[in-house]
Amino acid sequence: MSTRHVVIETGLGPITIVAMGEAITGLYFRRHVRRPPQETFGVEIGDATDVLLNEAVRQLCDYLAGRRTDFDLPLAAEGDAFQHAVWEIVKSVQCGDTTTYGRIAERVGDRALAQRVGQAVGSNPLCIFVPCHRVVGSTGALTGYAGGLKRKQALLALEEPPAGDVGRLF
Repeated sequence: MSTRHVVIETGLGPITIVAMGEAITGLYFRRHVRRPPQETFGVEIGDATDVLLNEAVRQLCDYLAGRRTDFDLPLAAEGDAFQHAVWEIVKSVQCGDTTTYGRIAERVGDRALAQRVGQAVGSNPLCIFVPCHRVVGSTGALTGYAGGLKRKQALLALEEPPAGDVGRLF
């Protein structure tokens, strides 16, 4: 399978989107925590010839412009069974909502797994597409984000419900 990537400039800084075969496998910021080595991203696609990467870019740009609240892309994150279970729960958190590490831990079977859930969330290679920025601390405080807390805050602000609509805690 051919691995390739595209780099786009956004209000959050440059974002790299990686694809392997027919699925998106990564979305990374320049100074992303746990960013894989650049050579694992494959060839850089600089034009409009890759249908999958173009669609990922289009959807991401629409989201960042406030025209989209979710993504319809084939995603294939590399991880273990526990990480995939956590990421599936994270994917279910709707735009404008948040959840906590403890609530996710309860859903995977044991609230005592909250720290392990935090590690899985922090290892998410598809941030934004799998919206780990929607996971907050038990008090609602912003906690770690692979792209940095300023980006997490910006993404949550982008998703704030309209005035008068409180949203909900997942």
